[in-house]
Amino acid sequence: MKFLIDAQLPLALAHFIRWNGLECVHAFDLPLKDRTPDSEIRKICLQEGFILITKDRDFLDSHLLRRIPPKLLMISTGNISNRILLDILKQNWQTIQGLFEENNLLELDNAELIAHNS
Repeated sequence: MKFLIDAQLPLALAHFIRWNGLECVHAFDLPLKDRTPDSEIRKICLQEGFILITKDRDFLDSHLLRRIPPKLLMISTGNISNRILLDILKQNWQTIQGLFEENNLLELDNAELIAHNS
């Protein structure tokens, strides 16, 4: 399991995922960094098998309409501090990994984690 984290999410999330022994790329690791076009992020996810973690609803639309990216973790927490966001992700991390074994779309908000097999 490997992850690509979109630019609007903290680098600390990539460090957390790597610390847990999984491959992870943050948008800032890409050649164009936070200016990497969404189309390029979709292409990387599709070609290299990354699960995209994002807050960007455009990726949700693309996933639902074209299945690109093939797997998506949609963060729907609204504007919260990076610390609180990381705490929510850490609390749910084992469940997130398990759910991606059989689902291709997960949505995480402040209160719950929802699995969709879209």
